[in-house]
Amino acid sequence: MKALLCLDYENDIVHPDGKVAGKGYAEFNKTYNSLEKVAETQSKFRDAGYPVLHVRVGFSNSYAEQPKTSPLMGQAHKFEAFKLDSWGTEFLSEVAPLKDEFIFTKNRVGAFYGTALNLTLKTMGVEELFLIGVATDMVVESTAREAHDRDFVVTIISDCCIAANDEDHQRSLENMKKLSTITTSDTLKLD
Repeated sequence: MKALLCLDYENDIVHPDGKVAGKGYAEFNKTYNSLEKVAETQSKFRDAGYPVLHVRVGFSNSYAEQPKTSPLMGQAHKFEAFKLDSWGTEFLSEVAPLKDEFIFTKNRVGAFYGTALNLTLKTMGVEELFLIGVATDMVVESTAREAHDRDFVVTIISDCCIAANDEDHQRSLENMKKLSTITTSDTLKLD
C-alpha cells in the first residue's frame, strides 16, 4: 500500500507571520506555489483511497522536551516557537489534515523519532511512502533516510517540498536520489 506523509506544514514555519518563516520558507512557497501543489497531491492520494498522514514539530508550554543543545531547535523557547496548542503549530489551512487523518507530533527533526509513525505505517500495511514537507533539507531528508532504513520504498515529490532557498532544496534532492525516487506532482502516478 502507498501513503503520503506531509511533514511540518505548520504556521510557524511556512505562514508569512510564522516564527521561523522569515528564514526563507514563506518566500520559497510564494515563488514556487508549493502549497497549491501540496493540496493537489493530497487530493490525488485521497481520491485514490490512499492514506494521508501529517507530522508537525511541537513542544509543551514548558519546553521540557526541547533539545536545548540543538543548533536548530535550541532557541525555540526564547521565541515561543512551535508551542503546542498555539496558532504556530496549527497546520496551514490550505493543506490541513481532514477529520480522520493521522497526526503525529515530534520533538526532533525526523518524523520517526519519538513517534508512533513506524508502528502506524506497518500496521496499515504501507510499503511505499511518499514524502513532502518543509524543509527539504531537514525533516524530508532525515525522514527519507530513516524510512529507507526501515525498509519502506521512498519517493520524494520534489515540487511539494519547501526549503529556505533553492540551493538547499536542490542539494538535498541530490542527496536523496541515493535512497529514493524523486518525482514531481504533475508526473506522479498512483496506479
